[in-house]
Amino acid sequence: MSTTEHDLRVDYVELPATNVGAAKAFYSKVFGWEFVDYGPTYTAFSDGRLEGGLNGERKVPSEPGGALVVIYAVDIDAVETKVLEAGGRVSMPIFEFPGGRRFHFVDPSGNELAVWSHLAPKAGKAKA
Repeated sequence: MSTTEHDLRVDYVELPATNVGAAKAFYSKVFGWEFVDYGPTYTAFSDGRLEGGLNGERKVPSEPGGALVVIYAVDIDAVETKVLEAGGRVSMPIFEFPGGRRFHFVDPSGNELAVWSHLAPKAGKAKA
């Protein structure tokens, strides 16, 4: 992959996983990610656009912080429900910000991520 279209872009996201199998099940159920295993402690994922990995040998931070991976969803309410059903924990309930809505969640390994969506158009108002 030596094309300039990929130059200086985020190319891969790796998350620590306390239990790779449980993490795979969680992300598959909630987001539909597909996985390729590279041994018992590492699996690569693809969300259809970005690739990454779940690494059972990396230490999960004891406190959330640092970089935040944010995932886009058309139906943010449905994704919040899926996160809870799959064993995740909502750490910041859905809130509005200029142009959208967002919530934060903690996966079964303790990683904090977020999901965002555009604001739905107000009833009776057309999109500009």
